[in-house]
Amino acid sequence: MESVATPHSELEYLTKRVKELERENGLFLSWMSACSHCSSKITHIPFCSKDEINFSNGSLQQTVSSNDFDANKEETCTGVQNDGSFEVPFFSMEGVEPANGINRKSIDSIKYGTKEDISGCKQRTMAHVNKRYIALKIMYFGQRFYGFSSEAQMRPTIESEIFTALERVKLVVSKKETLNYSRCGRTDRGVSSTGQVISLYVRSRCNDNCSSEKICEKEIDYVKVLNRALPSDIRVMGWCSVAPNFHSRFSCLGREYKYFFWKGTLDIEAMRSAGLKLVGEYDFRNFCKMDAANVSNYNRKITLFDISICNNRDISSNDKDQLYAITIKGTAFLWHQVRCMVSLLFFIGQGLESPTIIDLLLDTSKITRKPQYTMASDVPLVLRSCEFKGINFFCSSAARRALMDDLNDIVKSHKLQAAIFNEALTLLHVPGDYQDEHKNKKICHIPLLLRPTEPSYEERRRKLILKKKVDICK
Repeated sequence: MESVATPHSELEYLTKRVKELERENGLFLSWMSACSHCSSKITHIPFCSKDEINFSNGSLQQTVSSNDFDANKEETCTGVQNDGSFEVPFFSMEGVEPANGINRKSIDSIKYGTKEDISGCKQRTMAHVNKRYIALKIMYFGQRFYGFSSEAQMRPTIESEIFTALERVKLVVSKKETLNYSRCGRTDRGVSSTGQVISLYVRSRCNDNCSSEKICEKEIDYVKVLNRALPSDIRVMGWCSVAPNFHSRFSCLGREYKYFFWKGTLDIEAMRSAGLKLVGEYDFRNFCKMDAANVSNYNRKITLFDISICNNRDISSNDKDQLYAITIKGTAFLWHQVRCMVSLLFFIGQGLESPTIIDLLLDTSKITRKPQYTMASDVPLVLRSCEFKGINFFCSSAARRALMDDLNDIVKSHKLQAAIFNEALTLLHVPGDYQDEHKNKKICHIPLLLRPTEPSYEERRRKLILKKKVDICK
């Protein structure tokens, strides 16, 4: 007598069948995501066409002829276009309906070069492609950004825009933590740069044994590709192949900042004499925003200080309308150090403080607590360059021409706006009125040594330790 299948037995069978299909689906996905096209010599593994895929009884079967394999066939990465841009290669699934256990979402993840784990999180990998460790020289105008670092709570940041562009052109397909990423400095909100440096692993056309001469000819044009994906106020100026132990921050030998300002009534010579007192290695805790939680050593070395007039043909001959720049070089800088130093120099240039205030603030044995004063504005500050040993950034002629055209367009646009504003000023200008009002205007200034002071480093540390103890008790 033939037995009748119970609902319980049918449930066991279906459960077992689902597990088998999930296992087959996993094998199918792992086979599909294995990209062999990025090697110089590969074994050609074809993708099954619609006619070669047979979904019988819910299982996946594949028929491959022996003529499909050629172990000696040499291919190049099909994902890299002629201009250096990168498209993730994927196999067409048009006309093929997903079988049981293979959902459309999984196929889409294969199509766009990602893998999915059981939890549904997208996991990206660069293990199957050629990659190289490079340094990128970055220029950006910081007015609309909330600083460089992507760890900032506000958006946008320069770093977040750079990684968005890197992912858009498929130069990176994994998380930042896996790219050995480093940056030379963290500029504040509003600060610009013409020489910021970052380093990370990116996709490459070349093998590890390529010489440096061949790399520049056949390698991806990183400058051109990234600049097409970046916003107009961020540009890559060059790239260089670096050793795996290179670190953008700790390998840097020196940094140069420039701070632009209008002369007005400032005493340039008094500012210059005071600024030269900063050259050397000192404890600059009175010239920065103190970070007692992360920084214990406030000694920094300033190697150069200078104030010079900017060569700008569009500025009037009036001496008060001349544009100047403060140039400061050093091995490293503290948080807000440059803006604090410039603020003190402005006090001296206005005649509100004596140049000897620099000597007093540098002597931390006498002045242990920093007087409260406002930092200089962030917009005129520029990280001009970062110095490294043996690093020569490369930029193709085509990318350099495109970069120069972009900058020339920006300069013309700002000059046009300045001309419109100057036209408005000429309609409002009455000779003598503004000058007389400016002369009669008095500046209310409290001497620095009479101002309230901030907590010292030792006081900040004691407060942090006490807070930790309280948190532990909770």
